Amino acid sequence: MIIPTPEVNFAASPFYNPNLKNVVILATGGTIAGSGEAHKTLNYEPGALPIQDLLDSVPHLERVANCVGIQVSNLGSADITSQHWLTLASIINTLAQREDIHGFVITHGTDTLDETSYFLNLVIKTDKPVIITGSMRPATAISPDGPLNLFQSVALAANPEATGQGVMVVFAEGIYSGRDVQKVNTFKANAFDERDFGCLGYMRDSEAFFYTRSLKKHTTAAQFDVAPLSGLPEVSVAYFHVDADPGILDYLSTISKGIVIAGAGGGIYSKPWIDKVGELKDNNIPVVRCSRISSGITLKDTYIDLSANSIPCNSLVPQKARILLSLALTQTTQYDEIAAMFNVY
Repeated sequence: MIIPTPEVNFAASPFYNPNLKNVVILATGGTIAGSGEAHKTLNYEPGALPIQDLLDSVPHLERVANCVGIQVSNLGSADITSQHWLTLASIINTLAQREDIHGFVITHGTDTLDETSYFLNLVIKTDKPVIITGSMRPATAISPDGPLNLFQSVALAANPEATGQGVMVVFAEGIYSGRDVQKVNTFKANAFDERDFGCLGYMRDSEAFFYTRSLKKHTTAAQFDVAPLSGLPEVSVAYFHVDADPGILDYLSTISKGIVIAGAGGGIYSKPWIDKVGELKDNNIPVVRCSRISSGITLKDTYIDLSANSIPCNSLVPQKARILLSLALTQTTQYDEIAAMFNVY
């Protein structure tokens, strides 16, 4: 579903100000574009409002940047696919070559926002700011959080301090790295965090305050090139639990090029699963070992990684390890090369 790069003309806006930065807003849908019964926060339709309605809902947006909106899709984020990711990457990588475009904002549903942010963090080929945001309350709710999140995302995308920091997420006045951000609550407005790593900084009104940055490789320093790709290698996630049947790994190996295991504790699973993972390696199906716990680090374990049958995920959560493994498989199936990527990205 990769679409041609749309035309972008900032000067066509009646609010155009040549003294401000130019920001492209790519809308994909989600709760921020949701509509439902007035004042309610439940039982709404995500992705109901077009991008222009979102822009019109933000007072004084024209004071922080010149904005042009592009409707890439209008979906709940559970329906976002890797084809949408490839489309977003293609549009951004093409438009970023224009000197008159200074930054990008993506509006997105919150449920898979952390996955999209990490994918783009690995494949975008620009140092220009790319900011992702959304909302936990639909536009029709009491006190919707979308307008402030969008306003501050545009302000950050227009801020030179955001240059070279990779894809970032702005949510509830926090600034988060695309690598480490996670959704940590099902309904609260401050639903995102980086767990052990805190946040990169804060937004107050239109000002950004940075205190740290991600040290992992990203964007222009990353080795992945998705420009020639029409799709991504399928990678599945298997969730380990007490009495988990290792047969699920046999099934997943028939539909996947690689498998991520969400193990217990530090990425642990039972002896039958260890044996099955060894069989998968013999069949050239790479297995990455993660934890179903959302904090901490998963490292090589001489018991669980018997004969180097699996690859520890470092600090990535399973859904993000799946993305890195998929991109790695566009370049290699060698365990040592994939393992090195999990230490770099």
